[in-house]
Amino acid sequence: MTVTYNVHDAKTHFWRLLARVATGEEVTIARAGEPIAKIVPVRSERQRVPGTTEGLWIAEDFDAELPPELGDAFGVECMRA
Repeated sequence: MTVTYNVHDAKTHFWRLLARVATGEEVTIARAGEPIAKIVPVRSERQRVPGTTEGLWIAEDFDAELPPELGDAFGVECMRA
């Protein structure tokens, strides 16, 4: 189901819009009756199950040394080969 709010009402009642979206609804924001934006629920391909590692993926190189140029960009010292 889609519901439409004008910009003023959307700003005033943004928390209500988010509550509706959290239940699966889509919300359209309109200016002068013309739709300009849509707020939709986030749908994840993988569902994380709290308390388990199910649905969790960590790259093989997660803790690998950063390349020097990336370390320099973040001000982190990297091992130089």
